[in-house]
Formats: sequence, structure tokens, C-alpha cells
Amino acid sequence: MRSGRTAPEAALTELGWDQAEDLPAFFANIPLDGVITSSYLRAQLTAEPLARAFGLPVRVDDRLVERVLSSEPLPHWRECLRQTYEDENLRFPGGETSEEAASRGMACLKEQALSGLKHMAVVTHGNLLSLLLKRISGQFGYEAWSKLTNPDVYHVSYFEDKWMYRGRIWRGDAEAPPAKRLIRAAQPGRDQ
Repeated sequence: MRSGRTAPEAALTELGWDQAEDLPAFFANIPLDGVITSSYLRAQLTAEPLARAFGLPVRVDDRLVERVLSSEPLPHWRECLRQTYEDENLRFPGGETSEEAASRGMACLKEQALSGLKHMAVVTHGNLLSLLLKRISGQFGYEAWSKLTNPDVYHVSYFEDKWMYRGRIWRGDAEAPPAKRLIRAAQPGRDQ
């Protein structure tokens, strides 16, 4: 799931708070038994109302933090980002490659899928989410990243050592700008 709208200092805006508070109703018919989030404040603030509604702790994992494109300013950062979807080993100064970011994120997802939990909400960030969905579906790229909303929710499953992309399940505001994403990952063999 992508978080609600954020302020420049990375806290949630008033709209972002409202969006986070709306998530429990969206997940009301899904028996969540785990909530895991990036260590970034905006992701934790998005996850908290959901965890509270289900009586769950918010577990934090640094492997879900946003991908660092570069440690230096990139005047044409969107074009640079587009290139990293085409060349997963492209590295800008001080940044992670798409391969590195996707690998750390996938390691977290696989660990969660094998943890014994049946349905979990995983809160991460736009670029990392798109890289994970690209790895799982083989199709997600720059254009799909540019259309992510805040929040945004995708459903993936893991069964017999294979990931399955089930698609976007969020039916919210398609015009909202990017923020955080949540992936609902399911335990192997238990997601019907």
C-alpha cells in the first residue's frame, strides 16, 4: 500500500491522515494478521491506524525503505528513474541500482510470506513498490510507477516458491499524487 499524501518534511498531510484512517474500512473484510512497514515515519504513520484497528503491532523493516536513486541532485531525475527500469544495474552517484533495491525488498517479502502469517499488509514507498511489482509481475515499469496513487494497494500471493501478481485492488482517488504503497501479501497456499 502506498501511504497517504505527505508533507515536504515527510509527515502526513491532513489528507494523508484521513487516508490512513480510511484504510481499516478498506481492509474490513480481509483478516489481516500482520502489518509490516518501512522505517520511514510517513510509512509508519500510514500503517498505524490499520494495525490499531486489527489489534496488531506495527513491525518495522529497513529493507522496505525507499530506493535511493542518487545521493546527488539529479536535475532530470524522472528521466534518470525511467532509465533504471530499462537497465536494472544502472547506478547513479551514491544510489542503489534497481536490482539491489528489488532484491532487498523481495527478501523481506519472502521472509514475511514464509513467516506463518496468512494475510499481511506491507507498507513501503512508490519506487520500491514498483520495483517489487515489476519483479513479481514482469510488467510493472516507469509508466505504471507514474500512475500510482496515495494510498495505493496491490495484491500479491506467494505459493510453492512462486509469486503471483493479482493486481491493483485499491479503488480510491486515481488523481492523487504519489506517497506510500501497501502490498497485501498472503501466506503460501492459504490465499484463496
